[in-house]
Amino acid sequence: MVRKVVLEDVARVAGVSAATASRALSGRGSASPVTRARVASVARELGYVPNAAARALATRGGPRVAVAVGGRTAHVLADPYVGRVVAAAAAVAGAHEAGVSLHWLPLHDPGELARLGENRGVGGIVVVNPTAELLAAVPRAARGRVAAIGVGTRDVPSFDVDNGGGTAGVVAHLLSSGRRRVAMVTGATWLPCVRRAVTAYERAVGAAGCPVRLVPGDFTASRGEAAALEVLARWPDTDAVYALGDLSALGALTALRRAGVDVPGDVAVAGFDDLAAASPNRLTTSTNPVEEIAAGAAAAVLDRYRGDPRRLYPSTLVLRDSA
Repeated sequence: MVRKVVLEDVARVAGVSAATASRALSGRGSASPVTRARVASVARELGYVPNAAARALATRGGPRVAVAVGGRTAHVLADPYVGRVVAAAAAVAGAHEAGVSLHWLPLHDPGELARLGENRGVGGIVVVNPTAELLAAVPRAARGRVAAIGVGTRDVPSFDVDNGGGTAGVVAHLLSSGRRRVAMVTGATWLPCVRRAVTAYERAVGAAGCPVRLVPGDFTASRGEAAALEVLARWPDTDAVYALGDLSALGALTALRRAGVDVPGDVAVAGFDDLAAASPNRLTTSTNPVEEIAAGAAAAVLDRYRGDPRRLYPSTLVLRDSA
């Protein structure tokens, strides 16, 4: 059976984001005349037809796209990453005259996702920080209306950054610059997608004959500071610290400098995400196209996505002074 063409296909061929393609086709929001013409031409060539459910969202203006974020506490909603996801999802939903709402999914109560899926005011759900337990709670009636930023399932398509490929690139750079004792500050261990990055790190240092040095992290600057001090205490000869998350890397950078460690002379530091704070702090990192990923996930729930159930977006190394 031929797969239905969805908005993300149009965006990819036209060379724009899903949010831009949505604005161009709807005639609402900012998009240049040239972009509108190119997107419209690609849509015609591919035979793209807006999903009926998406059109219903636009005409009713009622059902919304719910951005549901998994976490141990509601504090996760204050993460700048979540703000970027909401903004990108809102751009796509807004083109359909739909709204966006933000929700906390307690890890101890997976049923909250089921209740959200049964809410008639919710037209689609983008799950951030998904776990197997959370996704198992997706009600059958909501299938086709749920997309995940992170791991997915057979019924829930996944949109995520290739943190494994990005990690491999960062570690390869550290090793090629002469570093032989690279420690990694991981992300939150309860997130399944973190395992991809840890595995990539383990393979890279193992293939180079270097030791594996792992310290748990949680993507915060405070944990990055504590982790860097733990690395120094456990392995004083460490010559590089890679943190899965720029906030943690910046925390590590602060702790090392405060301890009198020369960065990058004695210890190189690198992160992941390429946050706005990475550039002024001269942090070497790897990109995370959050806006593109979130727009793809939001477009998926509006279009009732039936494409590849797992899409990984590439991550690119960004070299600066810290490593």
